[in-house]
Amino acid sequence: MPEKNNNQIHKPDWLKIKLPKGDNYLKVKKTLQEKGLYTICSSGKCPNLGECWNAGTATFMILGEICTRSCKFCATLTGKPLPVDENEPEKIAQSVKHLNLKHVVITSVDRDDLPDGGAAIWATTVRKVKELNPGTTLETLVPDFGGNETHLDKVIESTPDIISHNLETVRRLTPQIRSAAQYERSLGVLKQIAGSGIRAKSGIMVGLGETENEVLETMDDLINAGCSIFTIGQYLQPTPAHLAVVEYIHPDQFEKYRIAGLEKGFAHVESKPLVRSSYHAEKHVE
Repeated sequence: MPEKNNNQIHKPDWLKIKLPKGDNYLKVKKTLQEKGLYTICSSGKCPNLGECWNAGTATFMILGEICTRSCKFCATLTGKPLPVDENEPEKIAQSVKHLNLKHVVITSVDRDDLPDGGAAIWATTVRKVKELNPGTTLETLVPDFGGNETHLDKVIESTPDIISHNLETVRRLTPQIRSAAQYERSLGVLKQIAGSGIRAKSGIMVGLGETENEVLETMDDLINAGCSIFTIGQYLQPTPAHLAVVEYIHPDQFEKYRIAGLEKGFAHVESKPLVRSSYHAEKHVE
């Protein structure tokens, strides 16, 4: 079982992160501030924030910035969320247009406090973005909605190009790492997405104590659920209060995982130390 407090291990050179800069980075940052919008890029302390924002892309986070769950790996705030902003879908759609995005990713905090888990806002947001930006492709990175198929169907019926739901880790480590989510429930979410005809996507982190065989078994589980896109990246401890890194996985092992995933049947596999779910997401629509 991963522990929160253990001796820190040295971060290798291949995990060096470039500081954010550039005109497009500043434009994205300004737009988000002016609209009062959130991104998982900032809330999740994504190591690719500078690269993606400077490329004019961002992963919008809807339903506020406070999550009702407290997963041991995640830097997002946890607690009692604020009331839902009913104007948020329009703000997101206008921001996508202002930034002239060709591909957009939308995610959210978990809102277990809402009767539908936020599904109605999810669906409205997707429809607003598509209505105002007909040439923009769209990916949604959704929560599990407590396993409620009706709530997930609301997002499916809004027809984004890709629906993603992350397993985050291997089966054995799920109870220690994810606060409320369940491995089998998440596989059920992905199976429902794939069964609808929409492309299903998922991702995990490594470096939390999993074995190579467990990662390969997770790939098999995802393939069997109908998942066609898979991302895998290094877990990085966001604060001293979160789970410590057990191991830094070498880039050669990530390449081995990438090849294995393609051989197992995934259409796309992103596997590098700094890969996160939304990294190079525009390629996954192809």
